[in-house]
Amino acid sequence: MGNKNKTISFRVSQKKFETLRDIAGERDISLSAVFRDYVDMLVAHDGQIEVVPEHEVDESSSESTGTESFPPKIEVPKSFVREHERLELEAEHLREQLKEHKRYVTRLRQELDGTDQEDIVQLEDLDRQGEEGSPYRIGNSFEDSSL
Repeated sequence: MGNKNKTISFRVSQKKFETLRDIAGERDISLSAVFRDYVDMLVAHDGQIEVVPEHEVDESSSESTGTESFPPKIEVPKSFVREHERLELEAEHLREQLKEHKRYVTRLRQELDGTDQEDIVQLEDLDRQGEEGSPYRIGNSFEDSSL
């Protein structure tokens, strides 16, 4: 079955209908869009909304929440702000270190890719050389008479 749109009917008085139509006209949207917005807000806030005219917003918000301004403001302790700023600086520092490490790894990979294949000694080659009688020495190429 999938998600199907359902129809919701509203019953309002003629006066309220005309007011809603005026609001829709002011916002340059359809009347059904006004209702969709209302329903979306109602669902998003779990039915805990109150629709009031704009000129009554300040009066109703100060009465219901006890605050003088809308939207309500919350004071945060300075220690919280400082800790947040410290964490942001630390995160920025760690990002810079990560970028530097990535550049270093990239440079090492480029150096490894740029090396000659002659520098790499395969173990199978060592075994074959040992069978032929010529030993392969690892280390300096000069002869040390003390050995």
